[in-house]
Amino acid sequence: RSRYKVIWLVVIAQLNRSSYYKWRSTRTQRKLRFSKDDTLREQIQAIHIKHKEYGYPRMTIALREEGFLVNHKKVCRLMQELQIQSIIRKKRRFFKGKSSKIFPNVVERQFQNRKQNEVFVTDITYLPFKDNFLYLSVVQDIYNNEIVAWKLSHRNDLQLVLDTLDLATKKRDVYGTIIHSDQGFQYTSHAYHRTLQQLGAIGSHSRKGNCHDNACIESFFSHFKSEMFYLNYYQTKEELIQAIETYIYHYNYKRFQKRLNHRAPIEYRISMAA
Repeated sequence: RSRYKVIWLVVIAQLNRSSYYKWRSTRTQRKLRFSKDDTLREQIQAIHIKHKEYGYPRMTIALREEGFLVNHKKVCRLMQELQIQSIIRKKRRFFKGKSSKIFPNVVERQFQNRKQNEVFVTDITYLPFKDNFLYLSVVQDIYNNEIVAWKLSHRNDLQLVLDTLDLATKKRDVYGTIIHSDQGFQYTSHAYHRTLQQLGAIGSHSRKGNCHDNACIESFFSHFKSEMFYLNYYQTKEELIQAIETYIYHYNYKRFQKRLNHRAPIEYRISMAA
């Protein structure tokens, strides 16, 4: 510009003079915006290191909690620039399956608009590590997806299920509560049936092989494995137990969910009781 007149430059570049002067007048604003974006990129990377499971919707919420006034479109664009992508969970196949002869399917996939302690779901998952393995049994309240109780064992047996149920009853009154599970041998046993009767709880079974009938607990295990278990290699039982404790605490107290108005399960329960 110091050597050539502006009118010649805009003719060569095939621009309007007004476009050139607008570009010049907004240089300071653009530099400021780029500077803010750099700060935002750094924060996105910092959050991603802690929470690799976050896609752009949850990343947007996390940034807003950190004081950044930003919309989801910008977060999506910056994450694409940084080549950051959330963990994509695989969808499970399911079959229609046969109904249980012991308990009917009382829940019938009606997981929404339930009251606290109205419906608990429970299941067991297998956790191999190094040359060993553990079984994790969980009881979840579908009112707010809170993990009420959990128990680990080297044996996938009836005692594991009863111990987990015992932990849940020490925290909650389950009289009249529907306790929904699949048709695993533990949940179809006479001892389990008798325990529910003694507690005044109502048994409910999914159809055999149909994971959607117990979607809440299946969803929890899916998040648990993709966000924690599959991301690390555990050398010892103690390492795995510590990781499980940390994750379940995070899930109950800090992991916000869209269904809960972007609150964590326990935060949601407390806010609704206020």
